[in-house]
Amino acid sequence: MFYKIIRPIVRFIVWVLNGHLHVHNKERLPEGTYILVAPHRTWWEPILFALATSPMTYMFMAKKELFKNPILSFILRHAGAFPVDRKNPGPSALTIPVKGLRKNQDSLMIFPSGTRHSAELKSGAFVVAKMSGKPLLPVVYQGPLTFKDFLKRKPLEVVIGNPITIDRKSKIDQETTPILYKQLEDAWAKLDHDQNPNFKYIPK
Repeated sequence: MFYKIIRPIVRFIVWVLNGHLHVHNKERLPEGTYILVAPHRTWWEPILFALATSPMTYMFMAKKELFKNPILSFILRHAGAFPVDRKNPGPSALTIPVKGLRKNQDSLMIFPSGTRHSAELKSGAFVVAKMSGKPLLPVVYQGPLTFKDFLKRKPLEVVIGNPITIDRKSKIDQETTPILYKQLEDAWAKLDHDQNPNFKYIPK
């Protein structure tokens, strides 16, 4: 219900502020739920991804400190967020999304790159994919990286890749995780190149 109410409002706000959201390869979206995995580039990416893949709804991890505020906690929980200790993620970081994906109601959105995540969370996407039997969906964002440029109405590009399936018999450990992560990075790099070979992500 929360998504049904808030998504049209957010879509209108994005249209007013920018008006140039372009979604590429939406036909690649899997049937049923999936795990959307993307490199982390801006704070508004989750918003654009949710708009780009409508009507799908999402679960996502949020640091547990955010849930100490009752008002923010109410908003986050209704938006599909669940608390995770990023330094020491417990079993719930895996069991909550796996159960949600198996119900075939909400997909999972996760950004397994960058220093904000521990090694456990970096491999978590693969473990969740294996345990839930749901595919990983690589997605990238190309566009303004500062809000100032966002307001200049520079194009917002969301590019969807081909789903990646993790075999349930696969081992997810210290030896295989780097191999799987390299596969994911290669998928992101291909999406970036196919969309715009001149695009270079420079953190602000």
